[in-house]
Amino acid sequence: MSVLIITHTQDNESIELVSQAIERRGEMAIRFDTDRFPTEVQLDILYSGDVEKLLLLQDGQQFDLARVSGVWYRRLNVGGKIPAQMDEQFRYASIQESRATLFGLITSLRAFHLDSIPVIRRVENKQLQLRVAREIGLDTPRTLITNQPAAVKEFARTCATGTIAKMMASFAIYDDRGQEQVVFTNRLSDADLENLDGLKFCPMTFQELLPKQVELRVTIVGKQVFCAAVDSQKLDNAKLDWRKEGIALIDAWYPYPLPSDVEAKLLQFMEYFGLNYGAIDIIVTVDGRYVFLEVNPVGEFFWLELYAGLPISKAIADLLCR
Repeated sequence: MSVLIITHTQDNESIELVSQAIERRGEMAIRFDTDRFPTEVQLDILYSGDVEKLLLLQDGQQFDLARVSGVWYRRLNVGGKIPAQMDEQFRYASIQESRATLFGLITSLRAFHLDSIPVIRRVENKQLQLRVAREIGLDTPRTLITNQPAAVKEFARTCATGTIAKMMASFAIYDDRGQEQVVFTNRLSDADLENLDGLKFCPMTFQELLPKQVELRVTIVGKQVFCAAVDSQKLDNAKLDWRKEGIALIDAWYPYPLPSDVEAKLLQFMEYFGLNYGAIDIIVTVDGRYVFLEVNPVGEFFWLELYAGLPISKAIADLLCR
């Protein structure tokens, strides 16, 4: 048996953790760095009569992907090493054709997928996540998504503890020096409420600010649930969004006993989407509510294994090989 891991060269420790766990089972882990395709890695795909050939050629090795039994769609950066100085139109065409080729290959593999691309794309819809979570009975924050300033002002007026602003899609902006600036969750100030003209160009998401005890990351693999907590309130810059101090808090995470009723609802949520893997963010409020924020179907987990001791990579390897 062999497992194909779809990733790129800049991915983190997660790949090695899972690869080693797969190899400890006596199976083969095949790493496919998509930023090396098509410039450094070749695909040879043939359909002819009764013949079906799906070959991956990289670093002097040849892998028969038709024999792959498991696929872990982890990260994607197709054409990342196509020269930037290439004619813009040709470069775009190259990336698009390479992406279509790769997606076609992944989708056509007769193997267990953790998870399939169509499932991942559907789950990434955060409005759908909130709707399903509410229907299942999970607690969710009051949420407004709008491009209408008057609606924001009325919503903020009803949020006694304050209002936060966040983006529906995760992305970064870049300064004049090309340095990445991640868009985090921020509190809406009185001055912000008087400066909402930008909404006519871009809608935003607004939620009630929930005073926190701790923040949870719940990682679900198949039917296994791993939960860790961090006290984000001990650092001023992390109180609204722990990711602002992600490095400072990386070793502060610890295993956390998730209430059985919350765990059952999260498993029901995963089953609704047909998800085998999900990284779920939850707030435990000062009054003891467990509030669901969102699920990332390809979310990170490595620091929870390295610092909180949760055996997530083994669970992923077991599921991929099973």
